[in-house]
Amino acid sequence: MAAEGLSRRLLLGGGAASCLLLAACGSTKGGRPTLRVSITGKGDGDSRLLFKSAGIKPDGFDIAYSEFQSGHLVVEALNGGSLDYGGMSEIPPIFAAASTIQSFRQIAVAHGDVNNQVVLVPKGSTARSIADLKGKRVGYVRATTSQYFLIRMLEEVGLGWDDIRPVAMGVSDGAAAFSQGALDAWAIYGFPIQRAIATEGARILRTAYGILSGNYLVAAHVDTLADPDKAKLVADYLGLVQRAYGWAAAHQEQWAAIVSKDIGVPLAYVQDQFKRKSATYELRPVTRQAIASQQKVADLFYAQKLLPKPVDVRPLWDDRFNSAIPKRG
Repeated sequence: MAAEGLSRRLLLGGGAASCLLLAACGSTKGGRPTLRVSITGKGDGDSRLLFKSAGIKPDGFDIAYSEFQSGHLVVEALNGGSLDYGGMSEIPPIFAAASTIQSFRQIAVAHGDVNNQVVLVPKGSTARSIADLKGKRVGYVRATTSQYFLIRMLEEVGLGWDDIRPVAMGVSDGAAAFSQGALDAWAIYGFPIQRAIATEGARILRTAYGILSGNYLVAAHVDTLADPDKAKLVADYLGLVQRAYGWAAAHQEQWAAIVSKDIGVPLAYVQDQFKRKSATYELRPVTRQAIASQQKVADLFYAQKLLPKPVDVRPLWDDRFNSAIPKRG
């Protein structure tokens, strides 16, 4: 997924940093086909790292990886034709569905942890609940789970979006702002949580447990799906991902040590996060329940006037790979 033409804007903005290869970028290398795949974040969410740790390699094809900071950038890359396969939360595709371009289909669900999506407060903060954020500067990543669960958390305590001072920022900018004391709280996901806790004494105000479904979506470009040879690569890759998830679930201590080294955080902090997981990752097929879950999210964003029109998510889904997803080992 060589992101959006690797434009200078995205490179400087932290979109797709580079094309990181198990093979060269492009459709083939030395006669072997190549699948262009996204990576979002580091550590536990890095499939390249997981494959290497589990000793899993593709048979008969290569993988070209590119890094993204958030799922909406993955969707942009899919819509731009620079990705074959990408992962994101339920939210970014909803915004694409409200626009004129949806060059991808959601082909599976990666169900996993929601306790690694949180609202953080800095060391010394007096906030003890979400209600204490009224009038405060709260960072979030636009069009991602962090915006969704922040809205829901505010609603639960009788507050609305206008009751806080929301600050939309990318992950790296949000980390810098939080570190410098420019934010009173930060709605964020993934490895920056453990880093902020370990290095800055940050505290989790609340996790997204009970709010998020745990469904993270797997999508493929429509041209990839229309090509039988490339569609077979997608099916093969889904099988590899499921095997890798099984390895991680069976080797949590080993995986925690690898993640700790990768994100530069003491092992004890990663072990604590692993112990608090709401679920370990597994691929699941497309179901009516998964579609309904995403529709619920879309309806909330429309009700909050964050979408220009109501969105029907059903056309985004494609269940052709349901039978190709093995049970997790």
